[in-house]
Amino acid sequence: MKPLTETEIRGAFVNCSKGEAKRLSVPRDLAERPWEDLDFLGWLDPQAPDRAYLVAEIDGRPRGITLRGAQSAMSWQTRRSMCSLCVTTHTGGVALLVAPKAGKAGKQGDSVGAYICSDLACSLYVRGLKDAGAGSRMHETLTVEEKIERTVANAAAFIAKVTA
Repeated sequence: MKPLTETEIRGAFVNCSKGEAKRLSVPRDLAERPWEDLDFLGWLDPQAPDRAYLVAEIDGRPRGITLRGAQSAMSWQTRRSMCSLCVTTHTGGVALLVAPKAGKAGKQGDSVGAYICSDLACSLYVRGLKDAGAGSRMHETLTVEEKIERTVANAAAFIAKVTA
């Protein structure tokens, strides 16, 4: 993923108002992020633990979505679950994150949900740069590059559901 500025990130959000995008907490460590190893930028809101954000490059431009999760589900879930983006399994590290749909549907309360790594570090898990613990990666015949492509496609498909 190419490095993004705070302005680019704020302008990328598709399922919240411009005012909400202006007020959301953008990571302060953008310059230190491992951009070359990221398929998307994901982070948790430090001031609101039930809020998360995901920004991915779709058709050559950044697209961002706001997400919500139950705080309890994001912090202490104990059963093994699989992330629908990167296909990593965790014990306690996957949460149901819900994004309001973009536009009129979202204003009427429609939303889309997915089980996603609760720390949004899918890119690092796929590359083996972060360990989710024993048994976190199923044996697959896919190469790392193919796993990266799958993660990118899954993230794009999720964002497409939000914008549909």
